[in-house]
This record gives sequence, structure tokens and C-alpha cells, in this order.
Amino acid sequence: MSNAIEWTVEAEARLKEIPFFVRPAARKKIEKFAQESGMTQITIEVYEQAKKQFGS
Repeated sequence: MSNAIEWTVEAEARLKEIPFFVRPAARKKIEKFAQESGMTQITIEVYEQAKKQFGS
């Protein structure tokens, strides 16, 4: 079973606003946040919640 997290197009676009050199770490953190919250898809809302939690 794959536990890959799916990103919506909008959330993916928002992720691209993050500087490329920190993007992989940000993606991991957001995906971990989503998984811990029992979510399987990253939406803009999930993205914003995760960002708030990490204070960035």
C-alpha cells in the first residue's frame, strides 16, 4: 500500500512560491503534518494550516 500524499494543483503551485532550496524540506514537513492529521490530500487549506503550525 502506498502512503503517498496527493497534492492539489493549487497547493502544488503555492509550494512553488517557497525558495527551491528549502522546498523539499517544506514538502516533507507539510506531508508529515497531513499524515499525522489523517489526511491523504494536500489542499490549500492543509498547506496553510501546516504553515501556521511551523510559523513560516
